[in-house]
Amino acid sequence: MTGMAVAFFAAAILFCSCERDESVVIDFEQTPVQVVHGMSMLQTDKGEATMRMHAPVMKRYSFTRDSVAQSYELYTDGFFVDAYTEQGELETTIVSEKAKHVTTPGQESWSAFGNVVITNHIKGQRMETDTIYWNREEKQIYTDCYVRLTSDSGLMQGYGMTSDERAANAVILHPFDWYAIDRDSTYTYVDTVNLMGPRR
Repeated sequence: MTGMAVAFFAAAILFCSCERDESVVIDFEQTPVQVVHGMSMLQTDKGEATMRMHAPVMKRYSFTRDSVAQSYELYTDGFFVDAYTEQGELETTIVSEKAKHVTTPGQESWSAFGNVVITNHIKGQRMETDTIYWNREEKQIYTDCYVRLTSDSGLMQGYGMTSDERAANAVILHPFDWYAIDRDSTYTYVDTVNLMGPRR
């Protein structure tokens, strides 16, 4: 092979390898534009922590559907939230398998789903459900799903629940069962999580 033929052959390979494949189309509804591992977020008020959030994986999606911009974050490998009182005590924890944060212009919503467990450590209450929604503006959490609420005084279950965002005043909307625990009148619940003082 002559030197000119070799040069031509190399140029042909280079041209072919640099040619763009127009058949590849990225579907941004299925493909995240950003992936973050080990994501943490801290919310403060006057320099004091009020809420901490952690997620092993966050995937951000951004696309246009029917001429409307869409954007949301999906937490696929677990979702963990700690909420604190003004005194710095750990009041509420929320744990779920997944969560979603919609940030489309004019709309913001949070939802956690998959074995959701909400614990209010100060009141000694534990709520279990499949899906929970958080209205950030009204500072409320709610669900239409089955809810199991346990405390040191008994167990309640039903469908639908509404509460303040710290799960301190949960109300089951359609209860269907209740079991009370008969305790001695001297019994007092002890918040063991904050026993040694504020934890934030």
